[in-house]
Amino acid sequence: MTHAAVRTLGALILGAALAFPLVVAAQSPAPPTTGPTPGTKVKEGAPKIDAPAVASPPAPAQGSTAVPGWNNPPKSWENSSEKPQYASIPGRETNRLIQASGREWRAFRNGPITKYAGWLIGFTFLAIIAFYLIKGPMKLHGQPTGRLIERFDAVERTSHWAMAISFVLLALSGVVILWGKYIVLPWFGYTGFSWLTIFAKNLHNFLGPLFIFSLVVLFLLFVKDNFLNRVDVEWLKKAGGMLGGPEMPSGRFNGGEKVWFWLSTMILGVLISATGLILDFPNWNQAREVMQYANVFHAVGAVFFICGAMGHAYLGTLGMPGAYGAMRHGYVDEEWAKEHHVLWYEDVKAGRRPEKIVPAGAQPAMGDD
Repeated sequence: MTHAAVRTLGALILGAALAFPLVVAAQSPAPPTTGPTPGTKVKEGAPKIDAPAVASPPAPAQGSTAVPGWNNPPKSWENSSEKPQYASIPGRETNRLIQASGREWRAFRNGPITKYAGWLIGFTFLAIIAFYLIKGPMKLHGQPTGRLIERFDAVERTSHWAMAISFVLLALSGVVILWGKYIVLPWFGYTGFSWLTIFAKNLHNFLGPLFIFSLVVLFLLFVKDNFLNRVDVEWLKKAGGMLGGPEMPSGRFNGGEKVWFWLSTMILGVLISATGLILDFPNWNQAREVMQYANVFHAVGAVFFICGAMGHAYLGTLGMPGAYGAMRHGYVDEEWAKEHHVLWYEDVKAGRRPEKIVPAGAQPAMGDD
């Protein structure tokens, strides 16, 4: 190509680039004027011309899950054909341009899931507050002895906190993703909502694998002490005495803790982990229906996990003084062990358990914390 041809081609590209905004402006409706053009003198006594009203985006009908504004799919799509069409790009579903199940998923996700999941979380939170106000914390009846018993070692505590912290961040970012347009959008506006949601989505995607890894490690560490037995069945029948009566005897973990262990690791944990991986890695070539079903099951499982974790966190902090210290420092007072987990306490005292006993006034050995 000669130098003159290059100059000619460059001039054509530059001219097209400069003409593009003019073409777009010519095709767009002119903005309504609200007064005289700047620099134009208005004669005295001239009649005042009111500017035409600017049409506002149609508001969604009551009960609709559509987003306010103009960015909703056209009405004509509802009756469009979904038959496979020709596509030059190879792929699993590249020749399927319209998908009715996508609209059904969107309506279900923004409707029943958002509504009833919010009610469930709110009801659980209020129930915990009511239980605390009525029953109060489970305080010790006897005085602390000063003798300490090892409750959790450093590896167990690390795995628990890795899972707990990652889960809290996943829950908060998931709340932004699911309810952000109801909670965040009215406060921060569209720009703030967009930035926060993008951040929450990326945080959610990258923290998911860490949560799965910590969940597997926690399961392997604690499974040996979480098999149900007859003592746990009796504990569950009377709710451990939390609703009235004396506290029921239990081993290292009581019946309620064991039920939550299996529910959180093997049922809800597996559900949200599997569906989360499907959503996190769309390049596995799964169909869009698979992604939509995964999104629904992931949201439902996560909401139940959040509700259960709220109860677990309450009993591990305000509901049972001393429980948080056990997971924070690894040790509990002998009186705490005797009153809340008497069978475990007796096994430790008899030497049938590997946990350490620290005499009163002594400090745990370095590395135990």
